[in-house]
Amino acid sequence: MASTLFSPDQLRQGFFLIAGPCVIESEAHALHMAEAIATITRRLGIPYVFKASYDKANRTSHTSFRGPGREEGLRILQRVKATQGVPVLTDIHATDQAAPAAEVVDVLQIPAFLCRQTDLLLAAAATGRTVNVKKGQFLAPWDMRHVVEKLQMAQASDIWLTERGASFGYNNLVVDMRSFPIMREFGHPVVFDVTHSLQRPGGRGASSDGDARFIPHLARAGVACGVDGLFMEVHDDPPRALSDGPNALPLDRLPELLQQLVIIDEARRAASTGFVER
Repeated sequence: MASTLFSPDQLRQGFFLIAGPCVIESEAHALHMAEAIATITRRLGIPYVFKASYDKANRTSHTSFRGPGREEGLRILQRVKATQGVPVLTDIHATDQAAPAAEVVDVLQIPAFLCRQTDLLLAAAATGRTVNVKKGQFLAPWDMRHVVEKLQMAQASDIWLTERGASFGYNNLVVDMRSFPIMREFGHPVVFDVTHSLQRPGGRGASSDGDARFIPHLARAGVACGVDGLFMEVHDDPPRALSDGPNALPLDRLPELLQQLVIIDEARRAASTGFVER
């Protein structure tokens, strides 16, 4: 796999981590979370990208917290970069958000519900930033080829594809592990969004529910399949999180889980089974 954000050697040596709170709750909280996660990943030698949204435009209810907005949110993300020296990721929902966000962030994320929006993909590609596209819950993994072709047509410099579960009846998602090797055939890094895959969309009526207790199980399975990166929403107090608390990993459980995942990844690569080649 090739990526402009991480070197081929980094991708060959192990997975990278995209992690942080679902939404920017405050400057102090974002800085605290970035510092805590960066400290853990540096100790384990895991390449790290801080993630948080400045505007959650797809909340279930119009009364739900959406974030601080673009101007304030990007200012906070810039502070995270300056203080921690890590790349940052945020999502965009409209074409006019791409260029301003790209002035600050290293990775522009296309939300799952918008993964087929051609103009949004082209606007993100035009910035020259890494573009991470979440596979829609309604989309087969082989159909992500068309997303890749759109981005390549626009000369995207770096493309990541993220699995985040597929709709399984109402208010439920399931992960098809075949998705990882299928999407890796397109020649770009594949990321596993573990925590959103455990979301129960609209499961609480006016907000989503989730099954955070299964995070370690899915994360271990994804790493065993050979994903290039993991995406996890991590929060220091999930019950008080302003968005997606039910499917967030508690911060104090992150070190042990990452240690397990590093061991699994090293064992998978040492086994050289040929199931998924880096």
